[in-house]
Amino acid sequence: LESMIIKLYSKGVTTREIADLIEKMYGSHYSPAQVSNISKQKIPKGKTYKKHKQRKKVFCVYLDATYLPLRRETFEREAVYI
Repeated sequence: LESMIIKLYSKGVTTREIADLIEKMYGSHYSPAQVSNISKQKIPKGKTYKKHKQRKKVFCVYLDATYLPLRRETFEREAVYI
C-alpha cells in the first residue's frame, strides 16, 4: 500500500485524492497528512540521485508521434514521427 501511495504521489495525484482512493478501495482511513508522511520516503532517494556525479556528456533522444489521416488504398491513420 505504501509503494502505491508513493507511486501515485510521484505521478501528481494530491494527498487528499490518494486518501480518498484508499478509503474507497480498502476501507482504511488515511489522512492527507499520513499520505504526505508516507510519500516523503521518496525524497531521500531523489537527493542521493542529485548528489551522484553524472558524466559530463548526457544525450537524450525524444520521440513523439502524431497520427494523421492518410488516403491510400483505405482510409487509415498513420503515425508520423517527430
